Parts: sequence; structure tokens; C-alpha cells
Amino acid sequence: MSSDLFNKVKRYVVESFTKAEDLSGLRHFERTVYWVKKLRPRASEALLVAAIAHDIERAFRDKSYTKISKSSKGFKDDGHLISHQENGARLVGDFLAAEGASKKLINSVKELIGRHEVGGNKDQNLLKDADSVSFFENNIEYFVTKQVEKTNREKVKEKFDWMFNRITSAKAKKSARPWYENGLKKLGY
Repeated sequence: MSSDLFNKVKRYVVESFTKAEDLSGLRHFERTVYWVKKLRPRASEALLVAAIAHDIERAFRDKSYTKISKSSKGFKDDGHLISHQENGARLVGDFLAAEGASKKLINSVKELIGRHEVGGNKDQNLLKDADSVSFFENNIEYFVTKQVEKTNREKVKEKFDWMFNRITSAKAKKSARPWYENGLKKLGY
């Protein structure tokens, strides 16, 4: 892997979230890379780039974003998921093109980010699983405190259930289970 390109993408992610005044997710992105490597030690460059940048859309989201709290589906709102994935894929693809990355790498990364919430093929499922494990490892406290206030306890529980149940790898599910169960306990379930 070209560590130079990966480092440029990582810097782009950090700078984008710094401008958005939201550094809360950076550990989640780094740990998603960690979990991709843990689940597949010889992960491709495209997988690692997608892992560090999979949620880039959040850095460019309008501050008044309310789709999740207004939707009856909450965090599983189809419009939100599609927009999040597609806009993230486009943003990273544009960045990679500006950096002179190959069309093959750009397309691979866009296909991965474009399905990181719902999965699809083996690599998309791997990214989805790593994203879920990292979510439970790093984001429980934020969701139990901040997101419960913004939405409600039931929507956060549904998010936890969905993030856990979407994991396809037995190894990833085993890693995520203790954090998932702890999150449910913190919510009072």
C-alpha cells in the first residue's frame, strides 16, 4: 500500500472534521482501520483508505441536519443512509482524483464507501463489520448521552441493535458483543 496516499487521505479527514469543529469521530475512523486489519491482515489499499474516510460526509453535513430525529426510522432512515454513503463516496473519490490516484483505486474506494452501511460484497461487508465494531468500541457513551437527548432512548437502542445485527462476520460479532451489551445496559435495557 502507498502509505503516502493513505496518510494524505487521513490528513484530509482530520482537516475536514477540524473545519467542521467536530473531532469526536477521529478515534472511530482510526479504529475502523484497526478492525479492518484485524479482520483481514492483508487488507487492500482501497479498504484501508475507505476505512479511514468512510464517514467523511459527516464533516460536510449541514449543522441544522435533522433528518434522523424527524424520521420514524431514526438512524436507519433510508434517505439518510443513501445520502451518507453516496456523498461520502463522491467526496473521497474527488479527493483521490485530485491527488492523482488511479481510476481503479478511486472506483474501489467509492464502491466500498458507497455501501459501508449496508454491505454487499465481501469487501463491503468487511468494512461494514469493522465500522460496527469500532462504533461499539468508541461511540457508546456519545450515543447514550448526546443522541438520547437529540432523538430518544428507543431510537438509540434501535441504532445499537441495527449496528450489531448488521455484522456478518462471527469474529467481528464476538468482538462487538461486550460493548453492545454494555451499551444496552447503559440505556436501561
